[in-house]
Amino acid sequence: MVLSGNAIIAQSGGPTAVINNSVAGVVQTWQKLKFKGKIYAGLNGIKGVLEEDIIDLAYQDKAVIEGFRYTPGAGLYSCRYKVLPEDQKKLINICRKHDIRYFFYNGGNDSMDTAYKTMLAAEAMGYDMRVIGVPKTVDNDLPFTDHTPGYGSAAKYLATSVLETGIDLMSVSTKNKVTILEAMGRNAGWLTAAGALAKRSPDDAPHLVYLPEVVFDIVAFLKDVEAVYKRLGYVYVVASEGIKNAKGEYIAAGGSIDAFGHAQLSGAGDALKQIVEAELGIKARCNTLGTAQRSAMHFASLTDANEAYMVGAKAVELVMAGESGIMVTLERASGSEYVCTTGKVGLAKVANVEKKVPLNWIVPAGNNVTKDFVDYARPLIMGEVSIPMENGLPKYVSLNAALGRLIEK
Repeated sequence: MVLSGNAIIAQSGGPTAVINNSVAGVVQTWQKLKFKGKIYAGLNGIKGVLEEDIIDLAYQDKAVIEGFRYTPGAGLYSCRYKVLPEDQKKLINICRKHDIRYFFYNGGNDSMDTAYKTMLAAEAMGYDMRVIGVPKTVDNDLPFTDHTPGYGSAAKYLATSVLETGIDLMSVSTKNKVTILEAMGRNAGWLTAAGALAKRSPDDAPHLVYLPEVVFDIVAFLKDVEAVYKRLGYVYVVASEGIKNAKGEYIAAGGSIDAFGHAQLSGAGDALKQIVEAELGIKARCNTLGTAQRSAMHFASLTDANEAYMVGAKAVELVMAGESGIMVTLERASGSEYVCTTGKVGLAKVANVEKKVPLNWIVPAGNNVTKDFVDYARPLIMGEVSIPMENGLPKYVSLNAALGRLIEK
């Protein structure tokens, strides 16, 4: 069942705080099992593989691979590149040239589509290669998995930001009486909903939470803000960057699209700030966390980091058992105590499919989430990652991309 040949791993899309844990899981498990084949890294994702920007990871210091377990960003570098039909033959020929028989692709929705197309291209060309998707995304929108590695850490950071800035809003008498925090999430509100984890009592921030799963009504929004303001004298709002009106139009779309045809969103929080000030005459502030939501390894979830490593390790075990064309999943056991194991799902079922927050986890008024969501998300943010420090800052590692290149650049 074991193919003779080499393996390659690459990363794609926006990084998460724990994405490199999955790389460590793949690489260390491959090396631990002592397969004869080498394990390579495609730098800059599928784009790097197509450009033969490939290195042999055996040349990397083992401390670097171990350090990936506490280092944010895409350790192998990432890309947003849509594989074109004319790329597929080239891709498989490059794999054939370097005797790559195992292909691990670490990413989200679009990356699973890339992995699926790579599998189909190999089959069409009669090249025996096993392809496995290793999931990651802060958006938590991959289907057929209870949750996605990367989400728990982003949720922990966002909830903590709401908790801390909520205390700030409540404790300081200033002109800015409304704080609006804009969260990532184009079409799925999982990360936005995580703001609700900050609540310790009914009047704590956030007071209002708006997800893209439900229509955003400006009139209702203003009534919501006004009602909380009259009661407390201040208002904390968490809103998704992807909130839409009844026509399905984003409240704030930049007008540009990425390589996969997705709208590039920015400014939802600022748009709401301006609406509040213009219509209610209340001074407001907009906080946009941006890439800090996906980069904050200094306060990442230990549960998330361990599970990210677990899916990487499981990917190696699955290909060695003859599996291909699948994505590793996380499965939550039933019961009061949180227990999570791995599973698998066909790439064809995952590619370009989004999982959204269930409507019954959103309150009927559409301005907050229910206890069911909180109970679902709470276990995912538990624990903290131990990070070595130097001069008061985290001592992160970085790949030496000059070592082990298959083709000198």
